[in-house]
Amino acid sequence: MTEPHDPQVHSLDARSLRGLAHPLRMRLLNALRRGGPATASQLAAKLGESSGATSYHLRQLAAHGFVEDAPEHGKGRERWWRAIHMGLRFDEALLKDRDPEVRGAADLYMHEVANQHTRELATWLGTREDWSETWNRSSDMSDWTLSLTPELALELIHKMHELVESYRALAPDDGTPGTEQVRVHTHVIPVHTD
Repeated sequence: MTEPHDPQVHSLDARSLRGLAHPLRMRLLNALRRGGPATASQLAAKLGESSGATSYHLRQLAAHGFVEDAPEHGKGRERWWRAIHMGLRFDEALLKDRDPEVRGAADLYMHEVANQHTRELATWLGTREDWSETWNRSSDMSDWTLSLTPELALELIHKMHELVESYRALAPDDGTPGTEQVRVHTHVIPVHTD
């Protein structure tokens, strides 16, 4: 799918995909994108990993252009990291690349995205009592089954993306009471009917 150039969105190519396609690296990048700058030790505690592992994988993410130093946050020897881009764009052509290593990295990436969605849903279900009644009423887990052609499915995807994107302009300022990050997952997948 071709979309307008957005400097906040990094388009994955074969090289950067190989640098990102690791479950811990993807979790680290997601943590920085959603939680803001952090140290390797802070991320290790948050993700249940060793600081040696998080430190190594952060350096790999930096080498591939996903994260950078955030020196304005550091004190003394603490090294702070921040995400460079707030989103990623995946080109399905990577799944059919001639290089089997690229195809493998693309497959791992796609599976890890699905795992992340599953973790987020499980976390919501396990912590929803910690949220206000208003937020509980404002959450949704729905699914539909439609009979569509590939062209209509693609049209649906574009319209859903446009609708979700339109809410960025409506987002209140950081200080508005009750404002929280909201994760929106969309999946449009064909299924066989036997």
